[in-house]
Amino acid sequence: MTFTATILTLYPEMFPGPLGVSLAGRALREGGWRCEPVQIRDFATDKHRSVDDTPAGGGAGMVLRADVLAAAVDSVADDRPILAMTPRGRPLSQARVREIAAGPGVIVLCGRFEGFDERIFEGREIEEVSIGDYILSGGEMGALVLLDACIRLLPGVMGAASSGVDESFETGLLEYPQYTRPFDWEGRTIPEVLRSGDHARIAAWRKSKAETDTRLRRPDLWERHEGARVQPPSGARRTKD
Repeated sequence: MTFTATILTLYPEMFPGPLGVSLAGRALREGGWRCEPVQIRDFATDKHRSVDDTPAGGGAGMVLRADVLAAAVDSVADDRPILAMTPRGRPLSQARVREIAAGPGVIVLCGRFEGFDERIFEGREIEEVSIGDYILSGGEMGALVLLDACIRLLPGVMGAASSGVDESFETGLLEYPQYTRPFDWEGRTIPEVLRSGDHARIAAWRKSKAETDTRLRRPDLWERHEGARVQPPSGARRTKD
């Protein structure tokens, strides 16, 4: 089964883009995954190939039409999840990325202008996803981020199977600080513990630094991490004294 990414977009020339180089690009050339951009405008029905219209109720900008979007979605829909890139969506998580990467692929719907006619989400099973609390010109950049996160997890893409295990968000924490040669750079040296050869001490130091950095830099992640650690085993009930 080859992981297949189908991207519904008004700018298919943006794909594979940066996904055509480095590890993802090599995997693409070797058949490790497939990239299928689809032009949404091909599903317009008027002579002008219109894909948008003015917002109902007034306002600035244009809105992508539900009928055109539905036709595009229906043309590629199968057993893969359909994700729409939109700032109104649920934040993308590493856990969700792993779920997608373990499946047959993904269909990604890229927004433009003022976004989607809401009825597309009422009429089709589409998951709304956001990559962060900021605004982009369109969903294509978000789609590239999503696909890069998934593709790097596909078998054989990363050099070693364990390469991504300790990275940020994999364990619910930010990754610990990394160092390499030279030993001394502008008077700053590599921490002694990393040169000790004591693997237990190194592991403890890395865990401590990951926890400290997460607590200071991302209190939202730290709160979730702490909450997960104190949860009782599945099915267990807390009792009051």
